[in-house]
Amino acid sequence: MEAITIKDLMVPLEEYATVPDSANLYEAVLALEDAQEKFDHLPYKHRAVLVYDEKDRIVGKLGQLDIIRALEPKYGDMGNIKSLSRFGLSGKFISSIMENNYLWEKPLTDICKKGANIKVKDFMHSPVEGEYVSEDATLEMACHQLVLGHHQSLLVTREDKIIAILRLTDVFNAIFQTMKTTCSL
Repeated sequence: MEAITIKDLMVPLEEYATVPDSANLYEAVLALEDAQEKFDHLPYKHRAVLVYDEKDRIVGKLGQLDIIRALEPKYGDMGNIKSLSRFGLSGKFISSIMENNYLWEKPLTDICKKGANIKVKDFMHSPVEGEYVSEDATLEMACHQLVLGHHQSLLVTREDKIIAILRLTDVFNAIFQTMKTTCSL
C-alpha cells in the first residue's frame, strides 16, 4: 500500500475560509458560512477561519472555541484557562467560576451584537512551530504532530509558504478508511 501524504488530504487555501487581520468577528463568521456553502463537496464542514496579513501571509487561525471565547472578554482576565481545563474540573466548580466572574450574564443576543465588532487579530490563535507540516510529509508525521500538540488542524507548507490546511477530521477519515480496508481483508 502506498503511503498517504499531506498532499492527498489537504484543503487548499482557495477552498478555505479566510479573512484579513483587520476583519471583525462578524466578517469572520460570514466568511466561514460562505466557505461551508461553497465547498460543501468536502466530507466535513470547515470549523475555522484562517487570518492573513497585508502581505497575504497566513498569520493566524480562528477556531470555534476562539470565537466563543472572544464573545466573553472576561476569559482574558482569568489567565491560562486552557491549562486548568485539563484537570477535569467538576460542574459545580465551573458554575462557581461563571457566577463569581459574571461570565455570560447578558442575553446571547446582546453578547453577539457587541462581540460582532471585535477585531480578529485581537483573539486569533497565532500558530507556533509544531503547527506547520510540509505538503510532502506522511500521514504518520501529521498524526504525530496533531496528537502531541492537541491541534485541530495543521498549516501545510511548500518551502516557506502556507498553501493549505490539514484538518484533523480529514486525517481521521483517512485512518478510518485505511482501517476499514485493512481489517476487511
